Formats: sequence, structure tokens, C-alpha cells
Amino acid sequence: MRLRRNWQGEAALRDLPGVLPADPAEINGRIGELFGRKAPLHLELGMGKGDFLIAKAGSCPKTNFIGVEKNLTVQYIAAKKNLAAPLPNLRFLPLDAEELELYFQPGEIECIYLNFSDPWPKKRHARRRLTHVDMLKIYRKVLAPAGQVQFKTDSLPLFEFSLEQFLLAGMSLGQITRDLHHSGFEGNIMTEYERRFAKLGQPICRCEVWNG
Repeated sequence: MRLRRNWQGEAALRDLPGVLPADPAEINGRIGELFGRKAPLHLELGMGKGDFLIAKAGSCPKTNFIGVEKNLTVQYIAAKKNLAAPLPNLRFLPLDAEELELYFQPGEIECIYLNFSDPWPKKRHARRRLTHVDMLKIYRKVLAPAGQVQFKTDSLPLFEFSLEQFLLAGMSLGQITRDLHHSGFEGNIMTEYERRFAKLGQPICRCEVWNG
């Protein structure tokens, strides 16, 4: 079911704890200042309702996390979950992934999480996929030389497409599984979508990709 737009929530978003300004001039080169410390920086692109990143930030206090989401209603839902006990190492940023270079310095990000991104199944929409080579070129600019992308999806066609795109972009692949929950992988944090798919017994694909 399509999420109904929450105009009131979107207007209130900027006042919630950890929500960063949308102006790149207030972000670029100021990440340490905005967190009040220097620490490894991880991003989730298309963070959805925030379950994954809030859990991740809670379990990794020495890392700074930013949840990127262009849908303001969805980001409002995520930011509200952080309202009762705001995590000091978690921030929220409303923007489109194509704009990353405007907000972050070259090599500034240690890890990018892509969790259950829109598969855009029609071939004519391939360039809209967050794992298309054109997007990967953007990620490579803001990722550290040894930075990585961690990718999870329930869509096998998207996964196979993405593996090809990662190699085409000159990135290195590892930790590839087409059935994550039966792979023996430890430390997996589920998203809200993943929990739903797990109940249905649907296999989850995952891989790790390095910037070089």
C-alpha cells in the first residue's frame, strides 16, 4: 500500500533531533562539527523507516551514521523513532543519492548501506537503480579508498544486475550470498522489509563491495 504523504510531519521534520539541514553548504566539510567529533562515517541510502540504521547506530557507538532518504514523510517516520532517546551518533539527511557529491568530501565515507532499494524492474528504468554504474561512480568519489558498499535485496534479478554493475565500475566483490539467512553470516541487522520477507521464507541476497 502506498504511504500517504504526511504534510504536517514533513513540516515538523527539521525540528526533530539529528535532522540535518538540506543546504549542502551547511554540510559539506562540516561533518565532524555536526557530530561534535571525528569518527568513521557510514551512510544508508534510502533508509526507509529507520529500523536498520537506528539499530546499527546503537550497536556501534564509535561510528557516525547518516540516514539518507528523499521521501520526507518516510524520513519523518524514521526520525520520530529516534525522538525518545536520541542517539548521539545518528543523523538524518533529506536528499537524493545523486546529490552526494554536493554534501560530502571526496573519500569522506567509510561505508554505504543499500538495503532493499527499489528494483525498478523495467529495463528502461535501469538507470534509476541505486546500483547502476552511473550511481556507483558517484559513490566511489565519496567513499574512502578502502571504503565499501554493503548491499541487500530480495530481488534476485536486481542482485545479478548489481553484481555486473559493481564489476563494471571497477569495484571488488566479496561475501556474496543468495540466501543470507541460511548462509551462516553473523551480525545481520534486519530492516522492516527484511523481517516481512523472512516470515514468507523469501531468500535474501547480500554482498560486500570494496572501492578498488
